[in-house]
Amino acid sequence: MRKKDLIRLCLQNLLRKKSRTLLTVLGVVIGGCSIVIMVSLGIGMKESQERLLAELGDLTIITVNPPQGGRGKTKLDSKTVHRLRALQGVTAVMPRKSLESGSTRLLAGTSGRYVADWTSIMGLEIGGMEEMGFHLARGERAVKSGEVILGEYTAYSFRDTLRPEGSNTIDRWGGGWGEEAGKTPAPDPFFDPLGKTLTLEIETESGEKFTFPLRVAGIAKEDYSKGSETSEGILMSLSDLQRIAEKANAGKKDNKNFGSILVKVNHISQVASVEKEIRGMGLVTESMESIRAPMEKEARQKQMMLGGLGAISLVVAAIGITNTMIMSISERTKEIGIMKALGCYLRDIRLLFLAEAGVIGLAGGIVSCAISTLVALITNLVSLGGVSLETVKIALLGGGARICVVPIWLLVFAIFFSVLIGLGSGYYPANKAVRIPALEAIKSD
Repeated sequence: MRKKDLIRLCLQNLLRKKSRTLLTVLGVVIGGCSIVIMVSLGIGMKESQERLLAELGDLTIITVNPPQGGRGKTKLDSKTVHRLRALQGVTAVMPRKSLESGSTRLLAGTSGRYVADWTSIMGLEIGGMEEMGFHLARGERAVKSGEVILGEYTAYSFRDTLRPEGSNTIDRWGGGWGEEAGKTPAPDPFFDPLGKTLTLEIETESGEKFTFPLRVAGIAKEDYSKGSETSEGILMSLSDLQRIAEKANAGKKDNKNFGSILVKVNHISQVASVEKEIRGMGLVTESMESIRAPMEKEARQKQMMLGGLGAISLVVAAIGITNTMIMSISERTKEIGIMKALGCYLRDIRLLFLAEAGVIGLAGGIVSCAISTLVALITNLVSLGGVSLETVKIALLGGGARICVVPIWLLVFAIFFSVLIGLGSGYYPANKAVRIPALEAIKSD
């Protein structure tokens, strides 16, 4: 039988009983919609979790700390840095050291009008910031000796000494400020530190004071995975930090070891293995992997659960297809006998019934994908606050908070699975049709 004749007979037989065919297709549509919508909810949940983790910082960063309590022979020195750089999957390594020299203050403005009573100062390899993935909100990353990069919100740490108590600071956490809907952005700090020269004042335990001028060359973008100093603190070169520490801690033996080391890996999937190797060196590690891995596992379990619930509906639809095909065979027994008497191959008869079942699955799969995509679009638009060019773009392509995410592979899988369910459901009826004796079939009314 030619393919053209097979398709014509298939469509003709399905359209002969329009109501029954429509109801059977509707069952597949319901099952397909259940799978696509349920799985899209799970994918949307996973996307939201990944976006939440991304807001916390770079997921490929591992912070390496020295052994707790001084235990262990491995120290955070230059040798350890070389060993970390040699690990497979590591793309960048950055040693860091904080300034520990009594109490510190930052002064800015004319006659030290603006004062930050406390600040965190971190020394690192400024030249490796780009490779490590540091981002600047403003300014230049390449700094000279005596220049620093300020944390994104360090300017809010300053109080205005000329203002009365109670109104001399800006609380960026309070006042109902924020980026959420209905909230206004926090007001600007009292002054813009970019390009200005700050005075670092250090008071030692003996009461002696030292001052150091620090020119602000850039403002870092907040990223807690790279240290709290990117939010509220100062980043400077290790050589400048060493110079300040030697002057402020005169007479004390300087510790040549680093306080911590940042390690950046190629991909999120390599974080766990690299972290395991570093711990094997006797060092302590911190990363977002301890949070990300359980969240990803939970999201995967929920996806499987939601997909399983949708699959139940498709199994019910498969039973409906099987029932429809069996009824069709019982009604067309005489037709089957005539086809055999005319010399039609058994494989063509089997293929005809399989094609009818497959077309029901294909039609149901295509319609279910169209309906599911529309439902997902409407759901996302409602969650995004209405219809606009921007919200439609986010709802379809991403870039914002979406409840349902319907990737292309999910639609292709839904159609393929629906056709597979149709063929699987039609296999038994098709075999039953070819086993009917020709003479008995012709005699059938």
